[in-house]
Order: sequence, then structure tokens, then C-alpha cells
Amino acid sequence: MLPLSIILIFYFISSHVGLFLLFQKAGISPWKALVPFYGTYLSIKLIRKPIWWMAVYYIPFLGFIVWVGIIVEMLKQFKIISFWEHALAVVATPFYLTYVGLSKSITFEGYAFVENYQKTKIREWADAISFAVIAATLIRAIYIEAFTIPTSSMEKSLLVGDFLFVSKVNYGSRIPNTPIFFPFAHHTMWFTESVKSYSELIKLPYTRLPKFQEVKRNEAVVFNFPAGDTVVVQHQNQTYYQMARDYGRKNLWRKFDVIARPVDKRENYIKRCVGLPKDKLHIINGDLFINDEPAYTPKGMQYTYLVKTDGRGFRKESMLEQEITEYGMTPTQGLWSMQLTSENYEYIKSLPQVKRIEKAIKPMGYYDDGRIYKNPMFPNTDTTHWTEDNYGPIHIPYKGQLLELNIENLPLYDRIIRVYEGNDLQVKDGQIYINGIATTEYKVKMDYYWMMGDNRHNSQDSRFWGFVPEDHIVGKAVFIWLSLDPNQSFFKKVRWNRLFSLVHDDEEAYQDRID
Repeated sequence: MLPLSIILIFYFISSHVGLFLLFQKAGISPWKALVPFYGTYLSIKLIRKPIWWMAVYYIPFLGFIVWVGIIVEMLKQFKIISFWEHALAVVATPFYLTYVGLSKSITFEGYAFVENYQKTKIREWADAISFAVIAATLIRAIYIEAFTIPTSSMEKSLLVGDFLFVSKVNYGSRIPNTPIFFPFAHHTMWFTESVKSYSELIKLPYTRLPKFQEVKRNEAVVFNFPAGDTVVVQHQNQTYYQMARDYGRKNLWRKFDVIARPVDKRENYIKRCVGLPKDKLHIINGDLFINDEPAYTPKGMQYTYLVKTDGRGFRKESMLEQEITEYGMTPTQGLWSMQLTSENYEYIKSLPQVKRIEKAIKPMGYYDDGRIYKNPMFPNTDTTHWTEDNYGPIHIPYKGQLLELNIENLPLYDRIIRVYEGNDLQVKDGQIYINGIATTEYKVKMDYYWMMGDNRHNSQDSRFWGFVPEDHIVGKAVFIWLSLDPNQSFFKKVRWNRLFSLVHDDEEAYQDRID
């Protein structure tokens, strides 16, 4: 695969060869097209656009919109006015500009032709819509994107029905791995289950623009689901690897459609980054410790509680007033399961029908017999006895770290070595081989993070599928622009108190990585 820098250099040089030829036809000294800044200035002057176009031209990716404008307006002066010819010129700029420059049948008509040319109404709409789609697609891909909270994994910090804006520039905008895609669709075409909305004809390596900040501990981060590289089409809400452990890989492939997705087309998740590269992480009876210190507790964090009553239930209206939305009876008479914040806990505890309330903690070894799931906790082998509430300790890998490998700890780093960093990993006769070479160590190429939901007992997160590589990081949640309560009627549906509220409003909570 060619490096992105080589592809961009080829595009830049070949496009300017085309400009060289166009300048020559336009009566401008062609060598001037090859002079940085000056060539851009003359192009903008030729099409008679304001000088601020030049300033915008050098803003990453926004400059592409100006570049499209320069191409289209310049071609008009060569009497090329067809919408489809303009579209072809934008898609295949280096080749099309060269073709125009070499074609003897295409002559330079000048700005007078453009002034006298009248667009049809249909063409005006087509141009306007095309510009809007290009601009919105670039902004969405590189700068800022709207996301919706579909599940309760971050409640009560982020609620089901919250609509967020996520900044992609804070951590450095990631260049799409698959730059050919249908606008406004993530991985699947609208109204379909499996029709891809992207092409892998061109696949770019992981590249980021300069960042404004590093990911900080306890920030709400959007990322591509690491275990979403393989997907069961008919069960996209379940993790392929867990289904393979529970039902068998051969059964899955025989009964269902299984597909693979590139990094940037995997599902978008939002969780709290509780662990940074180099951190030590440990969970003891539901309490999270980072570097042997109690971790930050978000105000809206929830746990599952088992509530024993005298047989009476709970008024739905009262529960909604307290924003308690996840609760239900268990098969045991008078025993309820509830997701509660610390404030909710005090409210439920105070009710007269409540006899006992306790946090539902899964002890070490809870999953050992496989009666519920088979090895659901990362590293998803029977080498540990971990649960959501009793986990680790583990250390989060960082770029440049030299890992000491052995058969016992290899499951922790298997996906890092084999999947995320693209090596061939095998074990033969108790010996580890990486890319065919026997070894007992591995140098990590990327930073890794640990993500957890604030709804600690109702979140599929790093405890289940492990580390999040830096190339999966999408952006930082910034603010909530709309919030709709799915549990309320039409007139009460808008949560007015959440509109335009900041996601990160506790500055003391966000911490830099350790040295």
C-alpha cells in the first residue's frame, strides 16, 4: 500500500502539470502555475474571485472546497459547462486538467464567456446541492459530526435521546481509511441491512492531522468499536467474537452472513476514557482504581441494585420524576433489579415498601462455568476469573513499550500484535513466533486506551473487548444540542435543561497521562 504522502505528492504534482497547460492556453506564463502561493493567487485572479479564497485555500480540507471552485470556474472559461464534465474534473483532476490542456479542440474563451453564460434553474439547484453535499461531507468527516446516544451505557451522564456534537479536531482529525464513500451514510446504505456505503478500492493508512490536545483521563470519547472488525449481519447488536465463543464459529458462518469492516467504518461508540497509556487499572468489588488511587466518579454514574420489597411495586410516575428508567422485577417474588445513581439509591432506600437494597456485585469466577456466557471478560479466555466488578490489575500498553511475552500473558496482547498492528502471530510447541521469528518480546507501535460506560452494570466496554487503539479514536464529545426523552409524551419530550449543555463541565476531573 502506498503511503498517503506519496499519493498526495502525486496528486499535487500531476494537478499542477494540468494547471501549467491551462495557464499556457490562457496566455499566462505557464511556469507561474508551479510557483507555490503565486500560482494559487493567479488562479483565483483569473476566475475573478475575492482574495479571501486564497486564505481559505490553505486551511486543511476546507481548502478542498476552494480547490473545487477554482477548477469549475476555470473550466467555464474554456467553455466547459456541463455538470457531468465538472464532476469528472473534480473526481479525476490531474487527468482531466491535462486532457483539457492538451486538447486542440478546446480553446480559452476567457471571463467574457462566463459573464454571458446563463444557467438553467435546474443547473443552479444542481450546483447548489453539489456544493452543500461536498462541504457538509468534508466538515462531517474532518471537523465536527453530530451523534445520537442510542443506548443507556453512559447514563446518567449522557442519556438515551441526547444529540451531541463531537469535535474531531481536538485529538487530531483522522484521515478516512476509505475515502470513497456515500455522503451521510456510515457503513451501510440507508434502508438496507448489508449494502456497503463505501468502497475499498482506495485504502489509506492511518494518518492524523496535528492535534490540539491529547486524550485526557475521564473525557467522554467517541471511537470505532475495536471488536467491530467482523460483524454478523443479522445480529449487528451483538459482538461477533462472543457469538463465536457461545455458538461456535462454524455455526455462525453456516447460518448467518459474516462481513468485515475497515477501522473507520466500524460502529461508533461513546464511553468515558478511564485509562490512558501507561496506566494501571484495577476493579475491586465494583470500585475502579487507576494507578492504585480511587478513580473519578461521574455525578451520573449508575450501578445495578437488587431491591427487596414487601410485595408492593413502584409507581411509574414517581420513578420517572426521579429519572429512574431502567428497572424491573426478577423471577424472585418481591425482588427488583434497578439501575441507580447514588441519589436514586437514597430515594429508593427511603420508600416504605423497600426492605433491603444492595449493589449487585459479581464475584471473581462468576462466569467460570459458562452457564451465561463463555469467557465474556477480556482477554476472553479461561486464564482469568474476572468479572465486571472484579477485574485486573492490568497495565495499559503505550507506544514504544517493550512487552515481555509469555504463554500466560499473550492473550492480553494477542489482538494488539495480530489485529491492530498487523503482525503474523503463532504459537508452536510453547514458543511464540511473530512474523515467523521466535521471540519473547514485542515493541508496541501505538498508544492504547481503556473505555468504560458510566452505567457500569449495563455497558459493553473495554472490560469485555479490551484496549482501544489510538487509530480507532474519532473525537471528543463537546456539547448536547438537543435531548429527547423516549419515556415521555410528545409535549414533554424535550429535555429543555439539557439543550446546549457542555459534556465536559467538571474541569478538575480531566487528567493528563503519567510520564
